[in-house]
Amino acid sequence: MAIINVTPDSFSDGGRHQGVEEAVSHALRCVEEGAAILDIGGESTRPGATPVSPEEEQARVLPVIRTLKGETDALISIDTYRASTAQLAVEAGAHIVNDVYGLRHDPQMAQVVAQSGAGLVMMHTGRGREAEKLADLIADQQLFFKTSLALADAAGIARDRIVLDPGFGFAKNATEDFSLMARFEELQALGLPLLVGTSRKRFIGSSTGREAPDARDVGTAATTALLRIGGAAIVRVHAVPANRDALRIADAVLAAGARPGESH
Repeated sequence: MAIINVTPDSFSDGGRHQGVEEAVSHALRCVEEGAAILDIGGESTRPGATPVSPEEEQARVLPVIRTLKGETDALISIDTYRASTAQLAVEAGAHIVNDVYGLRHDPQMAQVVAQSGAGLVMMHTGRGREAEKLADLIADQQLFFKTSLALADAAGIARDRIVLDPGFGFAKNATEDFSLMARFEELQALGLPLLVGTSRKRFIGSSTGREAPDARDVGTAATTALLRIGGAAIVRVHAVPANRDALRIADAVLAAGARPGESH
């Protein structure tokens, strides 16, 4: 999954692909480099980012989605926590709704996804949940997703349309992010495919000493390989080629270690 930020202020590449033409060109280049999914976002979710109105978010992403729909067979994902934006994005051609609040921010989101037939990525976050957050990382993941999956079930969203994202970097410090990586295989007990978004995150910089986000691609590729071996099904990244190579190495290791009859 390639990250296509149509924003002026995203932490890594804000302003680089802000126009429709620039965003579409970047997205198509990512497809050429091996991306199977394009995740289009119109509002930065970095800490301290300036919120935008639904109208501004939609003005940024909808023309990009409409154009890409006619130019590529890659799956298109809309990165939003707003039901109104999700609805319009699916109508414009998006196949997946990627909600960083796991259906827990906008009470209409679950119904919009259910009625649209889109796929759904539900991300774990600690934002706004400080009072209920559990000390054990995996237990907190389970608690969060229990609630999110209940919302999905109530709306009639089939489980085979859902992917879970543990939310690296979202209201988590570096120690927690690395602990989550170390225990990642435990998330397989949730029983659904897992998406990971570590790309250029601050915890990678804390370990490598790389302060500039776009200098963290090598570190990102290392996390991609480790998390793929731990069971990640999808990786959400800025730099497609390096992470594509990391996935190939990880898959070769998995294939070499597979018992007869097993597949990864």
